[in-house]
Amino acid sequence: MEEKRALTAFSALSQETRLRIIRLLVTAGPEGLPAGAIGEAMDGATSSRMSFHLGHLEHAGLVTSRREGRQIIYSVTYQALSDLIAFLMRDCCQGRPEICAPVVAALSCSCEPDKDQAHA
Repeated sequence: MEEKRALTAFSALSQETRLRIIRLLVTAGPEGLPAGAIGEAMDGATSSRMSFHLGHLEHAGLVTSRREGRQIIYSVTYQALSDLIAFLMRDCCQGRPEICAPVVAALSCSCEPDKDQAHA
């Protein structure tokens, strides 16, 4: 990821509602959520307010939208989030992997399936 694109993404994420939207969409998974459901989750935000924030996130490449019937479904762009994390961590170790170990451990723990669900 180039620096200019990273700055655009960080700028989009530096606003509370947009950060909450990204976290919601990460939780929703690849299938995403309709704009109305996102608005409801954001304390009943108006459609114009949601359009404004979702437009910023889409412009930054952090979300994508698709039309399904009369609804617009928004999904997080996992590759963009991955690229953003890689951009931040690219030079972290400087030959000392113990520096990055806590970050790598935190990421791998959050991606492991729940043991109860794995055996169900």
